[in-house]
Amino acid sequence: MRPYVSFLKLRLNMGMQYRTAAFAGVATQFFWGMIIIMVFEAFYQHATKTPPISLPQIITYVWLQQAFLVFVTMWFRDNELFELITSGNIAYELCRPWELYGFWYAKLLAQRLSSAMLRCFPILIIALFLPATYRLTIPPSVTTLILFIITLLLGLLLLIAISMFLYISVFVTMSPVGALLLFSVLGEFFAGLIIPVPLMPSWLQTIANILPFRWTADFPFRVYSGHISGQAAINGILIQLAYLAVLVVLGRCALNRILRKVVVQGG
Repeated sequence: MRPYVSFLKLRLNMGMQYRTAAFAGVATQFFWGMIIIMVFEAFYQHATKTPPISLPQIITYVWLQQAFLVFVTMWFRDNELFELITSGNIAYELCRPWELYGFWYAKLLAQRLSSAMLRCFPILIIALFLPATYRLTIPPSVTTLILFIITLLLGLLLLIAISMFLYISVFVTMSPVGALLLFSVLGEFFAGLIIPVPLMPSWLQTIANILPFRWTADFPFRVYSGHISGQAAINGILIQLAYLAVLVVLGRCALNRILRKVVVQGG
């Protein structure tokens, strides 16, 4: 594990250098967060039935989504890996004295961690001091906060395991466009980033509960607000661990199988 940890630290330090880009992202995400909250506010004012999740919980959901956007979105990608695969420079990666899956996994993890560390704290701090109508609420208890941190980090690891299939698919298609579009649309929708899962029709909620995307974003955010608590949160953590183990094993097997058939042409 030492080479992977060392590479993770190196990429993390590199990612922390892009402060200006991160601050620009903070302004954009704060702007969009306010717009989304206003849309939900109008929806709740004209709702004919009591929604299954309260407006303050939805507002908290939105701010967490904006603060940890790079933790939960599929469109956040590494174009360098796409270039390595499509250009044939993957041959240099195969010469390294460590497993390619773990090497890429550490790289993607460092990118998301560094970007989130620069962006999340300004958004969370500002959202905590907004007027009551738009304010980010604090967790109901310390236990809830601890559960949220655990579920958020597991969700991040799970999302990277899912995104690894995107890079693996490029070995076959030689273009990331189609796979990236498919993963982004399905991932964001069923993760609750467009419509929170509790507001979906029951049949869509059933599909969302089966797919792994919901456990990367919707689940941690609802744990934070207290909408999911106690034994339900613990059961969800076990499901996250199960999905993570299965996807990592499948991803490693798929990558190793494809690498046995890789042909690099050129001189």
